Amino acid sequence: MGRRRVRLAVTLGDCRGIGPEIAVKAARALASEPDRPHLVFVGPSGTGAESAADEFVATGRWEIGATPAVAGALAGQAIERAASMALEGAVDGVVTAPIDKAALNAGGYTFPGHTEMLAGLAGVRDVVMMLTAETTLRGGPLRVALATTHLPLSQVPAALSVETIVRTARITHAGLRDGWGMARPRIALCAVNPHASDGGLFGDEEARILEPARERLHAEGVDAHGPIPADTVFVRATAGEFDAVIAPYHDVGMAAFKTAAFGHGVNVTLGLPFVRTSPDHGTALDIAGQDRADPSSMIEAIRLAARLAAGRAGGGLAP
Repeated sequence: MGRRRVRLAVTLGDCRGIGPEIAVKAARALASEPDRPHLVFVGPSGTGAESAADEFVATGRWEIGATPAVAGALAGQAIERAASMALEGAVDGVVTAPIDKAALNAGGYTFPGHTEMLAGLAGVRDVVMMLTAETTLRGGPLRVALATTHLPLSQVPAALSVETIVRTARITHAGLRDGWGMARPRIALCAVNPHASDGGLFGDEEARILEPARERLHAEGVDAHGPIPADTVFVRATAGEFDAVIAPYHDVGMAAFKTAAFGHGVNVTLGLPFVRTSPDHGTALDIAGQDRADPSSMIEAIRLAARLAAGRAGGGLAP
């Protein structure tokens, strides 16, 4: 008997933005692929996205001109429903269209973003936000995992610790091993300070946090390297020297990643009990409704979610 198709819940995101548009375009682009996943769109009705999905699960109704608070509440309801479906086994993974974090909070959801909200819904504490692109402008792949995510820069030093770096690298190691089939992923630790502090001239996070973290990781059998300055580590990764980079804070990792792979990267949440991916861009409110949105990143997010979900099932889901 043949294997049934992977089932993915695709949330429509903030419907003031391009979420419904890229979901529809992605579904149509993938329609002719023989191993395409079964797509279940989750979100409010009334966006025009209903007919493009294999199934549609309505969570409220969308009205043009809705306030940010209403849009955020509808986006949050869709995330809740999709996560519930994944936890119940009704779908094999979740792909999320972009949300507006301020609108999500205005709608009553006190989470900094998707990553933290999904962790809360799944009841897990230790998750990692990883951006991945199998090809970049430099040719080679780039995978960037964030040790801290949505924090003001002023709060980053206090949030960094040996345990934070070790936990992030450990989850990244397991994700690459189990999802990408890498027996011993090579993981680089990106420095916090310029020139990796130049022996303490520009800070002490390298000696106090990153070097001890590397030694602990080595003791656990993780192939960790560094700390390596931010101005070279991403270049070395895209040249094939490392399989992933642990970035100490959001923008040092995201700026490098989006420069190398914007529009083709995928955001993966590692550590959840289900697969979750998303495009590497935001809501693009300025071009919503103009049929100008590029679905490339959403297409890649769906493809990767399907591959990871099939891998979790041992190469394919049971019939």
